[in-house]
Amino acid sequence: MRFSFAEGMTHAGYYAPLAQAVEASGYTSMTIADSVIYPEVSDSKYPYTDTGDREFLLGKEFIETFILCAHLFAVTSTLRLTPFVLKLPIRPPVLVAKQASSLAFLSGNRLGLGVGLSPWPEDFAAMGVPWERRGKRMDECIDILRGLMQPGDEPTFFDYAGEFYEIDSLQQCPAPTEKVPLLIGGHSDAALRRAVRKGDGWMHAGGDGEELDRLLTRLAEIRAEEGDTRGPDEFEIHVISYDAYTVDGIKRLEDKGVTDCIVGFRVPYIKGPDTEPLETKIKHIEQYGENIIAKVNG
Repeated sequence: MRFSFAEGMTHAGYYAPLAQAVEASGYTSMTIADSVIYPEVSDSKYPYTDTGDREFLLGKEFIETFILCAHLFAVTSTLRLTPFVLKLPIRPPVLVAKQASSLAFLSGNRLGLGVGLSPWPEDFAAMGVPWERRGKRMDECIDILRGLMQPGDEPTFFDYAGEFYEIDSLQQCPAPTEKVPLLIGGHSDAALRRAVRKGDGWMHAGGDGEELDRLLTRLAEIRAEEGDTRGPDEFEIHVISYDAYTVDGIKRLEDKGVTDCIVGFRVPYIKGPDTEPLETKIKHIEQYGENIIAKVNG
């Protein structure tokens, strides 16, 4: 089992010392939240809270995802960073491929690229991208990332002709020296199928245990339908679960095919600033490393 630490919507200056503590405590990865804008007026709902309220985002510090990754890669040496998840179809895919390839190359292949759809039309409007047919646009973005991020000693040329994007033959140099895992987020049937057809894994965004079991069962069904026989080294399953906080619970998750547990130690969906001291956050990170990670992987 691998372990990822999630700490979103805290003080931007905390991330570097948190990443260093995470690395020292035996975690594999740290997730990086993605947010581009906060509109003053919106009737959009957040899909992963009971009320759909999004006001907890007001005033929260979000460093642009790739910039924060570069910052944290510079102060760590083994830690993997995983955007959770990058709002892919609101961005130009050629630029995303260049950013991700550059990070992977400079970090020694420590980037796992989680991608998904934004749930908010305002993100699309602010970036000048149509909201309609966003799923199909997402699929084309993934195809372009695949083509432009092919690993190898020599960059390859790639061209693309789709409904939304046309790219003349080009290359981006340097290429990643290893494959950058593309992990697909989302709970809809379309997102699960996209993870199987186009991704190297799936990222769960949270919810109760019964819902997680339903999603894992459905993911397994889709994999069977698609003839997907990839093992855990080729298809990653990242989940948020209360089972991740006990050794016995970790075993249950492993039995369900989970490869990566995403853990955090406070509820991020609160209005106003994060008042938890940095020292407390680091203590929680270290205690989990000692009490869970060391026992599971020791």
